[in-house]
Amino acid sequence: MWGGRFAAEPDRVMQRINASIGFDRRFATEDIAGSRAHAAMLAAQGILTAADAAEIDRGLVAIEAEIEAGSFAFSEALEDIHMNIEARLAELIGPVAGRLHTARSRNDQVATDFRLWVRGWIDATDAGLAALQRALLAQAEAGAAFVMPGFTHLQVAQPVTWGHHMLAYVEMIGRDRGRLADARMRLNECPLGAAALAGTGFPIDREMTALALGFGAPMANSLDAVSDRDFVLETLSAATICATHLSRMAEEIVIWSTAQFGFVKLSDKYTTGSSIMPQKRNPDAAELVRAKIGRIIGAQVALTTVMKGLPLAYSKDMQEDKEPFFDAADALALAIAAMEGMVRDMAPVPERLRAAAASGYSTATDLADWLVREAGLPFREAHHVTGRAVAAAEAAGVDLPALPLETLREIDGRITEGVYEVLSVEASVASRRSYGGTAPEQVRAQIARWKELLQ
Repeated sequence: MWGGRFAAEPDRVMQRINASIGFDRRFATEDIAGSRAHAAMLAAQGILTAADAAEIDRGLVAIEAEIEAGSFAFSEALEDIHMNIEARLAELIGPVAGRLHTARSRNDQVATDFRLWVRGWIDATDAGLAALQRALLAQAEAGAAFVMPGFTHLQVAQPVTWGHHMLAYVEMIGRDRGRLADARMRLNECPLGAAALAGTGFPIDREMTALALGFGAPMANSLDAVSDRDFVLETLSAATICATHLSRMAEEIVIWSTAQFGFVKLSDKYTTGSSIMPQKRNPDAAELVRAKIGRIIGAQVALTTVMKGLPLAYSKDMQEDKEPFFDAADALALAIAAMEGMVRDMAPVPERLRAAAASGYSTATDLADWLVREAGLPFREAHHVTGRAVAAAEAAGVDLPALPLETLREIDGRITEGVYEVLSVEASVASRRSYGGTAPEQVRAQIARWKELLQ
């Protein structure tokens, strides 16, 4: 493509390090869409004849059909998806194919392709996250009143409900979707027409191509248009936070499914066995979801490192932006699908959840709150009194609801029989009726809100 300037063929090693067709072939659909929009605009502006534009469009449609059918022959010698398509177009329609590259460069072409691809991936990922939210909502609705332990430091803290716990992840994923939507909004500007870096002297209509490709507007600075990869970094950042949420959920599923916890039973579809221990049911899907975060964080670090020292405008370093992103995008999409399936199929075990919720003096805070509310103690004094009650229960080998009233009154004479109304785990969760609290009525209200949002 630059034979006029160079007399010698590139070395084989140079071909290998320079070629990107092994991975940027994923841009084929986007590249053809951009080329069709560009050709139509050139014709509308009188830069191409209508006949040439129609011939180019016919050829591009034929190439797209070949790629979809798997019959297109990709060539490493042609470096990238842009030149592969252009070369095939020349084979199909002859020299008129060379007119397609008027008023554009591979720099603005690849930037456009990448934005289109990321935009499509965000849309598909958003749909997957919405499906995961629906699976979590189904779990929350079925177990809105199941009592389970809430943890801090992985120690039993206070009773909560299964539905409340599921809704925590619905909220997290809602923020993930919001971050991806924000990234999509910012990336939805079109680089096409920026050419190599300075724009073009041809009378092009960048608004027309931007509109044809579904962008909100053309990018306003040609240098920025070809050199910006913020949209990839921002999407990777959102993907990293999302993968962190999935990893936390996966870790809980791993813990919950152990014999020691027994909080959930996982389906055969998302577990594996052992080659030597026939009793094993391993939560491999959850473990792999937990591990995918490493690849996604790695992609973000890799691309940030590539971009941090690049002067304006385009440098070949930017060819290294695609493989990490594709790997991260594939990893997150698979993790979301696996998590959605696991959540949809997993079965909580209410009796184990309740037994664990009732352990570890989990209603101690309810006793302290009762002392403040009913006996008028300052909270710090109530906290001290409750600590003594916990110590007494621990010494007696019982939980708080089993402590005799006389023992409690020896600790503080202001305690009455009414305290037992708050010491059960059911009473504890029922009392947490503040907005966003764990009470079943609050859980059901939040489920209804999310159902409406997801319609």
